[in-house]
Amino acid sequence: MLRLQQRWNAPDVRLLLRPCLGRALRHACPQCGRGRLFERWARLRERCEHCGLVYRREDGAELGSMYLGATVSQSFAALVCFALYFLTDWSQGLSLAVGVPVVVAFCYASLPLSMALWTAVDYLTDVSNREWWARPR
Repeated sequence: MLRLQQRWNAPDVRLLLRPCLGRALRHACPQCGRGRLFERWARLRERCEHCGLVYRREDGAELGSMYLGATVSQSFAALVCFALYFLTDWSQGLSLAVGVPVVVAFCYASLPLSMALWTAVDYLTDVSNREWWARPR
């Protein structure tokens, strides 16, 4: 059990930021870059099949991705509302008929990306804290 709690020298997280976020954009494991993050659309795997990194170690581990997704989605919705209001002369009904499906489609499409980015952020946090399960490769 002592081996599991052993600390190691963490590299500078700034050096890992670009490759780790690039891996997240490709929906690949933030640690090794070879494993896939998702079993299917927006269904996060339990762990990486190549390096064994556990993506969700506890209940609520993806709560941050929900906040990230909500922030991005609400910002996009505000942008759509302002664009429809200021750039068109459409009625309220037509603006809602166009705007709501666009925003819902964006929210639905951006869900896996927010999950992948949050998994990368979680991994980078674990590396900076020198957690034993998160060792850069």
